[in-house]
Amino acid sequence: MEDKKIEQAESHLEKAEADLKVAREAEKTAEHEIEEALKEIKDAEGHHPHEIKFEIQIDRKHYTVSLDRMTGLQLRAIPSPPIGPDRDLFEVVQGGTDRKISDTEIVEMRNGLRFFSAPAQINPGKLNFHGDFNNATS
Repeated sequence: MEDKKIEQAESHLEKAEADLKVAREAEKTAEHEIEEALKEIKDAEGHHPHEIKFEIQIDRKHYTVSLDRMTGLQLRAIPSPPIGPDRDLFEVVQGGTDRKISDTEIVEMRNGLRFFSAPAQINPGKLNFHGDFNNATS
């Protein structure tokens, strides 16, 4: 009777070992699938924002940007050399008044946006010693 119990226990042990082997193989397969899924997610997250490209213009030159939001300061840094503090940056508004963009203002990017810079201070003329205005270029 003891021999039968031992045989039965050995049979259970062999079955458990076989089940464990199958489970370990399934675990390896699942781990591999998880790793692949995580890579796909990482690639999708990593490329999604960067795959979005916006074609914009600054001072009539074409640029491609990959951020969906940019500050005025970031926009100023795009051209080479960057737009200096002695110039203001404006967004061209079709059919409206062009909008001055401050360094801290956030602009939502979209294709076709156009910006231009202009002197921050315009001196259209100067007073000569006779009290008359002359053209600033004279």
